[in-house]
Amino acid sequence: MSSSTAASGPRPMADAAPLSLCAREPHVPADRLVAEMVPPPRFDGVRFATYIPDPDQPSQSEAVRVLEDFAAGLGGAHASGTGRRGFFGLGRSRAPKAPAGPRGVYLDGGYGVGKTHLLASLWHATPAEPALKAFGTFVELTNLVGALGFQQTVRTLSGHRLLCIDEFELDDPGDTVLVSTLLGKLVDAGVALAATSNTLPGKLGEGRFAAADFLREIQGLSAHFRALRIDGEDYRHRGLPEAPAPYSADQVTKAAHATEGASLDAFPRLLEHLARVHPSRYGALTEGVRAVCLTDVRPVPDQSTALRLVVLADRLYDREVPVLASGLPFDQLFSEEMLKGGYRKKYFRAISRLTALARDAKPLAEPRD
Repeated sequence: MSSSTAASGPRPMADAAPLSLCAREPHVPADRLVAEMVPPPRFDGVRFATYIPDPDQPSQSEAVRVLEDFAAGLGGAHASGTGRRGFFGLGRSRAPKAPAGPRGVYLDGGYGVGKTHLLASLWHATPAEPALKAFGTFVELTNLVGALGFQQTVRTLSGHRLLCIDEFELDDPGDTVLVSTLLGKLVDAGVALAATSNTLPGKLGEGRFAAADFLREIQGLSAHFRALRIDGEDYRHRGLPEAPAPYSADQVTKAAHATEGASLDAFPRLLEHLARVHPSRYGALTEGVRAVCLTDVRPVPDQSTALRLVVLADRLYDREVPVLASGLPFDQLFSEEMLKGGYRKKYFRAISRLTALARDAKPLAEPRD
């Protein structure tokens, strides 16, 4: 996808210093965390009709069909006497039997097959007011529990028609059990669930959604989900040219000074700063930034730093912020050991998304008339 920022071209800015992410220490109130549980800007305009299935991957077209039916099935719910919504049109006051069949959908597949696009399309297609639908990443949901407390989070989300969770993580047992318990409460309240997977390495080829891991970590919730396996190549690079090579530090600095709303930071210093900012605030950290310019990109030193960078890459990608960099190319950020370890899917996703953002940033470094 092309960034709207890059597509429209950088805006010249005379004699003004660029922004610095390292100078920002945002604080995000809990009520803002709830209000912002909607699809991010990159996916605000997506719909099922804008998803382009790969003709060589029939599972993609099948996923669209199933999700369209699922969204249609969420219509018609009415409030009970307590004002809470039922599931599939059933009022809570009637104490109905649980509806037959799965009460949620679980999208499993490799990075770049369009799972987030489909999840956001489901959110948009569900016939309910935005206030009755919630969309967030697994990390954002755990952050919400941390900010509100478990019981208040249950009360806040129980009145919703649909909860969409992007990149459900099976690699953090503590947080996974916390969210699993939360989802159990929400299912009991009649909330429909939809999730995309963060499947552990070696499980994607099974074509099932890592059933054994899901059964263990989700503790019985798997019965409420229909698993949709989505095969395919990374659409972000399908048929596109290679990402531009890194630029010189002078080129990056010059572009940052010439682009309105751009930030400029040394990559090593930014990594240090991320350790002092909670990942739940990375979205606020990039608020209002039109382009991120980085000098001296080098391999990340350790796993904790790498995982923080993954979250930042996700927030930049969601917000369509192009990234112009000097130093090493993004496919050399993570060591071979990291790319073979338990978090490799996250790292490959970050490489994929940063590469797409680097491609979007190419116009920033082009000579201006």
